[in-house]
Amino acid sequence: MRTELHGTSFDSELTQGAYNAVNVCLQIKASEKVTVITDRATREIAASLVAELEKSGCTFRSFVLEDLAPRPLQTMPAVVLEDLESSNVSIYAVHAQPDELKTRMQMCEVVNRHKLRHAHMVNIEKRIMLEGMRADFAKVDELTLRVMNIANKASYLRATTPAGTNLRAELSPDYRWIKTSGIISRDKWGNLPGGETFTSPLEVNGTFVVDGVVGDYLCAKYGDLHRQPLTLRIEKNRLIEVSSDNKELEQEFWEYTHRDENSNRVGELAIGTNLAVSEVVGNILQDEKIPGLHLAFGDPYGSHTGAQWSSTTHIDVVGRNFDIWAEELQIMKQGRFVI
Repeated sequence: MRTELHGTSFDSELTQGAYNAVNVCLQIKASEKVTVITDRATREIAASLVAELEKSGCTFRSFVLEDLAPRPLQTMPAVVLEDLESSNVSIYAVHAQPDELKTRMQMCEVVNRHKLRHAHMVNIEKRIMLEGMRADFAKVDELTLRVMNIANKASYLRATTPAGTNLRAELSPDYRWIKTSGIISRDKWGNLPGGETFTSPLEVNGTFVVDGVVGDYLCAKYGDLHRQPLTLRIEKNRLIEVSSDNKELEQEFWEYTHRDENSNRVGELAIGTNLAVSEVVGNILQDEKIPGLHLAFGDPYGSHTGAQWSSTTHIDVVGRNFDIWAEELQIMKQGRFVI
């Protein structure tokens, strides 16, 4: 099928990562229909994905968002949502812009309702295609399952870092741990590159020093925070204090996490498991998959985790060089798994 992306040139170095996405992670078959959603900033990467879809023989349709509506989007274009309704698989490869989370949630409502195998590639860039997307996802899947099977039996996790993170997360047996290793199924869509297991914590207390990155559009704006970390104080699962030498970041993060009654609530606790990445690149899509622990404030993905609350926002925070314990069992030391 010819699309807006047909014939768009791309660097051949992108091919291995695109092959992994289409054939290993999504396992797309010739009999299936795929929706590809992209934008002008991500057009080259999307073209490499479309080239692999063409090789697979599947039916697909691609959309470039700027061709449909002004950015930032106020709502996901109806033609995109309509196409998703009849698809088996979807790929969202788009650079985030301010206040577009609502449109992604509209897309995910269709994805969840029809149980599409969905690859979420927000802020995907060339370096990530050459690093995290070249992982051996079979090995990542095995490690992720091993970590998940330890974490989901623990009543609490504890984590520290040299930068000053020191927190304890109480866990609920009523909340499920989810595996998003890069091997995507109908049960749970996943970010690509994959490599994490997550849940919604019952209660988090302590300090989290963000000397990696923050999520959503703030990631592109502020990048790697190693030189000006963001220190977060959490009590009874709520963010109560934010501090940084970068006062603009401090204020913007505080405002982001206070947009609704649950925006400041820890909605996600996750352990990264992608063995192909070890260094922060300043992009949340890959950096949250680095072996370590990360949190997100806001929506807990309740339809998957079982958490009985929601939020209109969701923003991740990533640190470096974690020690992690599942109760008294140490599973990570200085950023390396010891299980």
